[in-house]
Amino acid sequence: MTTFAEQAEALQVPADVQNLLFREARTANSFSSEPVTEEQVRAIYDLVKWAPTSMNTQPLRALVLRTAEAKARLLPHMAPGNRDKTEAAPLTVVLAADVDFHENIPQVFPHNPGVKDNFSDEQGRVEFAKLNSLLQVGYFIIGVRAAGLAAGPMTGFDAQGVDDEFFADKKWRSLVVVNVGKPGENPWFDRLPRLDFDQVVETL
Repeated sequence: MTTFAEQAEALQVPADVQNLLFREARTANSFSSEPVTEEQVRAIYDLVKWAPTSMNTQPLRALVLRTAEAKARLLPHMAPGNRDKTEAAPLTVVLAADVDFHENIPQVFPHNPGVKDNFSDEQGRVEFAKLNSLLQVGYFIIGVRAAGLAAGPMTGFDAQGVDDEFFADKKWRSLVVVNVGKPGENPWFDRLPRLDFDQVVETL
C-alpha cells in the first residue's frame, strides 16, 4: 500500500493544492458575511469553462443571486433545512441546464456546425443537457475551492418552482443550488468516510 506522501508525489500539482481542492475541502453549512466579489465569480467561470463536455456543448447556465430581494424569491422553493443557510450566504448560485444549448453549437463546435441538426428532438436534448451540465456542476465546485472559497451544493429544493420563478422565459432547468463564500461559525459536519480504492476500482 502506498503512503500519503507517495500518493501526493504521483500527482502533478503540489500537495497543498491537492488538499485545497479535495482532501481538506468541505461542504460548508454556514458562511461568514465576507462578500464574494464579481471578480471572483468571473475568475471561477473563466477557469472551469475549459473543462470538457460532449462536443464542447457547455450547456450549464448560472443564475447568481446576491441581493436580499433575489434570495426572497428563491427561499420559498428551498427545503426547510436549506433556507436559513441560503438566506445567510453572501452568494447563491442556481446552476441549470440549458435545453436550447444546441443554438450555440456553430460557435462552440465551428468545425462541424451542422451537428446542431442532430439535436432537433427536445427530449433528447434534455437528457444530453442534464448529463453534461452535471459534469460542469462538479467543475464549478472545484473552481469555487480554487478561489479559496467554500461551496455548499444542495439538491433539496423544488426545481419546478425555481424554474417557474426564474426561468419562465428560458429553456433552463435548475439542477443544483450552491451557496458560496468564506466558511462561517461551525461550518462543517463531521467528516464522513470514503470508499477505499479496492471497493471502487476494478482493473481488467
